[in-house]
Amino acid sequence: VHSPPRVVAIPNTVQEVNEAAAEVMPNRYGNVRFFGCSDHMLLSKGVAERLGVKMEESNVGKFANSETTVEIGASVRGDDVFILGSGSGDVNDNLMEMLIMINACKYASAARVTAILPNYPYARQDKKDRSRAPITAKLVANMLTVAGADHVITMDLHASQIQGFFDVPVDNLYAEAAVEKYIREHIPDFGDAVMVSPDAGGAKRVTSLADRLNVDFALIHKERKKANEVASMTLVGEVDGKVAILVDDMADTCGTLCMAVEKLYEAGAKKVYAAITHAILSGPAIERINASKLDGLIVTNSCPHEAKKKACPKLQTIDIAPILAEAVRRTHNGESISYLFNHVPA
Repeated sequence: VHSPPRVVAIPNTVQEVNEAAAEVMPNRYGNVRFFGCSDHMLLSKGVAERLGVKMEESNVGKFANSETTVEIGASVRGDDVFILGSGSGDVNDNLMEMLIMINACKYASAARVTAILPNYPYARQDKKDRSRAPITAKLVANMLTVAGADHVITMDLHASQIQGFFDVPVDNLYAEAAVEKYIREHIPDFGDAVMVSPDAGGAKRVTSLADRLNVDFALIHKERKKANEVASMTLVGEVDGKVAILVDDMADTCGTLCMAVEKLYEAGAKKVYAAITHAILSGPAIERINASKLDGLIVTNSCPHEAKKKACPKLQTIDIAPILAEAVRRTHNGESISYLFNHVPA
């Protein structure tokens, strides 16, 4: 007796295609397991909520001699593990915590481990710019790979070439689309704005954002005496009578940023804002921002700054949890990440 032939519906939509493929070939990486390092639990919880998954437990402690110890609180055997750390704050301790957590998951037989570092640590040390200088960004890449990371997700790398330091896939996300959306919604006279790059290295980032907003751009040429100390600044471009928006990937002590604000007001700008991806805000940064003529500092929450925001009313935050959550979802499902380069998840 022959069984009747099986009738298979031909999928028409993308969703139907994906569902049909899942029946034939389920995800080889198992379930999503999401962990957050202790340096930015608020962002980790936001990503987990957006994904609709629970944040797995992990216990982080210190020995008497300050060695870090990590205990994973859930089975990850055969699963797709994502670990989020901000890459900021007490950088050395937080980086070690991330490395140990990756290694613990790898030894616990995770199918794949993805490190999510929105603010890549040591990104400014990416080349030999003087004799006997280290390339520490490459060292960090080696450490992440040796620890067991199979994939890295980051955001607005200080230099895109850092992706080439890795032998595993790296997805460098951009805050540009989210910054554009924020400017359109919260700066009423943005149509009369000029995007300003505080240095030559950020010119590509600024011109791209200027094109999206259909506005002009300008450039500030600076010469440094040493790290975090600028000798001189020269403005190239016209900002007289316009709203100037400084755009950069990170703000540390904010000395350069506040000097640029003064330079723009001297050149005739009627308002000055700054849009920064990674608000590190070390040392006297908050005091400098409060004392400056800056009208608003737009930052993402890639670095924790809740306490600093209370002390600085000029800080305005863009939440990147939806972007990171969508990157996780697409990575797990094997979908393209490039959609996020030009779109903000709803």
